[in-house]
Amino acid sequence: MEAAEQREDGRDVAAPPQLRPAVATIVLRAKAPQGERTQDLAPLTSRFLLIAGRIRGSIARLVEEEASHGRAVLFAPIYMGLGAIFWFEAGSDPPPQAVLAGLFVFAASFALRREAGRLFRHLLFAGMLICLGMTLAQWESWRASTVMLDSAVTTTVTGRIERRESYDNGGWRYVVRVEATEKPTIRRSPERITIFVRKQVEPFNLGDRMQGRARLTPPAGPALPGLNDFAFSSYFNGIGANGFAYGTPTRLSPSGDNLAEPLLDKADIWLAGLRNSIGDRIRETLPGDTGAFAAALVTDERRAISKDTTESLRIAGLTHIIAISGLNMALSAGIFYIGLRYLFSLFPGVAQAWPTKKFAAFGALLTVTAYYLISGFGVSAERAFIMMAIMLVAVLFDRPSLSLRNVALSAIVILVLSPSQVLGPSFQMSYAATLALVSGYSLWKRRRHRENILSRIRLLSPLLFVSRFFGGVLSTSFIGGASTAIFSIEHFHRLATYGLAANLAAMPVVSFIVMPFGMVAMLLMPFGLDGPFWKVTGEGLELVILIAKTVAGWGGDITFGRQPAWLLPIFIAGFLIMTMLRTRLRHLGLLLLLSSTGVAAFGSGVPKPDLMISEDGVLVALRQDDILATNRERPQAFIFEQWRKALVATEHQPPTILPGDSRLPQINKTTDRHRRLSGEEQNAVRKAMEEALDRTMQGSFACQKGAWCVAMLDNGAMLVTIENAAYLPPACDTANIVVTPIRLRLDHCRSGAMLITGATLRRTGSLEMTLGADTPIISAAFENPRRPWTRHRTYDWRADKSGTPIAPQSPVSDSAE
Repeated sequence: MEAAEQREDGRDVAAPPQLRPAVATIVLRAKAPQGERTQDLAPLTSRFLLIAGRIRGSIARLVEEEASHGRAVLFAPIYMGLGAIFWFEAGSDPPPQAVLAGLFVFAASFALRREAGRLFRHLLFAGMLICLGMTLAQWESWRASTVMLDSAVTTTVTGRIERRESYDNGGWRYVVRVEATEKPTIRRSPERITIFVRKQVEPFNLGDRMQGRARLTPPAGPALPGLNDFAFSSYFNGIGANGFAYGTPTRLSPSGDNLAEPLLDKADIWLAGLRNSIGDRIRETLPGDTGAFAAALVTDERRAISKDTTESLRIAGLTHIIAISGLNMALSAGIFYIGLRYLFSLFPGVAQAWPTKKFAAFGALLTVTAYYLISGFGVSAERAFIMMAIMLVAVLFDRPSLSLRNVALSAIVILVLSPSQVLGPSFQMSYAATLALVSGYSLWKRRRHRENILSRIRLLSPLLFVSRFFGGVLSTSFIGGASTAIFSIEHFHRLATYGLAANLAAMPVVSFIVMPFGMVAMLLMPFGLDGPFWKVTGEGLELVILIAKTVAGWGGDITFGRQPAWLLPIFIAGFLIMTMLRTRLRHLGLLLLLSSTGVAAFGSGVPKPDLMISEDGVLVALRQDDILATNRERPQAFIFEQWRKALVATEHQPPTILPGDSRLPQINKTTDRHRRLSGEEQNAVRKAMEEALDRTMQGSFACQKGAWCVAMLDNGAMLVTIENAAYLPPACDTANIVVTPIRLRLDHCRSGAMLITGATLRRTGSLEMTLGADTPIISAAFENPRRPWTRHRTYDWRADKSGTPIAPQSPVSDSAE
């Protein structure tokens, strides 16, 4: 047996190039049993090694080619984002000393090992930026330090109005900086809260001091394990509690008495007041949904749009128009930029003597800056402003504006300022669409130019313009929709069925009517000449709303359940490889994209639970196929809609309400909070529960209104939910699982039944169970809430510290004693 000498990359060096294929084949001479024939047999292993070596050499050459294009720097925001994700997703706060030490070691090694190999230096570069991302995440968390309300409370709030926003039903939502609380006094009071006031005739002005009775609750956690944690975003937005007012609060003093406020706070309130004035002016000129839509495009005040119109826009895939995002910023900057360049072109002397392109870019930069200042500083507006500002500054320095480097630079800026955005759907969808569009534009520029027959005929040039415009709208809508589809499935569990058709019809209206006339109206508003232009803008928006309602009428969106945890990372890896590389290596990304998309489209998702419990213990649901049976006739829409989409449930089965029974004790939830049932009363309740179980279908609830509910589970176990602690003894005797929203001193029943109370749910958050023949498999939203945005769940106001056992609220036990 002979073999050619080979190097590590699979290429032989012993033989001349023209003989290498022959020499590389390992020849095995064997004598045939019945003849003198010889055969050359090439073992599969040697061929495999040869092919693997060639593939390795090809990949190495492609990697070198990618490095020669300078694409390594594009991965800087990716590594920073990974570091931020590692920090935010950790079970507890990583030690800052260890993170800083890692950052120093990687940075020093990267700076000193200049002669090291390219791959080794890139690994040092990645490690340095991952540690930097973790450091920035730690810094943002420390900078926020938001005090979160630990449990629901009704109290009298005194504070100052910092923000306000109107609703379509006449209500107002205020952001209040809390100055004091009383009856009771909250020992660990949040600094800022949101309060909803119903049908207030004369709203408060920004800066006013108010006082009123309010029901406050902590920011909501995940509706199910793995779903969105709203407390996370509230923590980094500085909101410690949400609530509503009882009646109309009292204005204590007007906004003019805040003379001691810092200058920046005064400027912030002044900008917020200007924003409100602009929104009020637009809504006065254009009443109804049209005015609310127009105001949302300018000031980002979206709550004034009716629920029906918002839902139609969502189903049609047009909600991105409402948000002040890259689309709005790009249109406003583009309209102003092109308008100024056209204006300068009317004066040939000026156009030839001065860099009018840079003047136009500077004017567009001032425009988007003003737009951002009156937009309310929302997350999407901040991101869009940074992206557009970098692109316009690139024009000022004679650099290409549409490039992946500018996209990467804007992402770096955002990750430095607010790394928590990396986990939000807004950040992910925005940059996915931007990367896809810029990468697609780069490929389109490198294409071979082919002369169009329409360009040869002057009379057909308008037709060429129209075809190119609609072709551009179609391609951008398709690319944007396709690149963000998996994120919509992951975060919202749905996908707009006819989003492409809706965008194709609506975007020309937005681009040629809504945004141009809206910009002119804004420029003329200080002079009081904006009315006619708002009327034209309103006509365009009415057409957009008509398109949304028409498309929504064709059918609802496609609902997807929860997806496997590995799906989104695999998709993002494939997407980044495909959009950021230039060589044939990008086709590897396409394989990852197709595989992850196929799993999302045709896979079964994650296993669905059989029993769900909300984090407050009020709502409990049983799942059978696509039916959710609940213990409430009208379940909380906020929680139930998330359950329905995550579990792909299409039908709601309300409980069977049992008729009143005079044999049962009558307990008032307010006045009889600490009542104990006698032995006779317990027997009566126990018997009523057993009779209800006998009459109830398996997998559904039967309820004695305001008292308790019972259900028979698929595995034969019995479930009881109770509204008052007095029903705990008969519930523990009857059921295998007992659920109550009340904070009890017990964490288990003496009968051995599983007991889930408000106290345990406060720590664990929402629960889901998969029922089996033996012990159910329980998944909790929080295994150990030790992060800054979950630590309030372990706070005990009596001990005034976190991490201590939660003090009981009810003295009732599960016995008759």
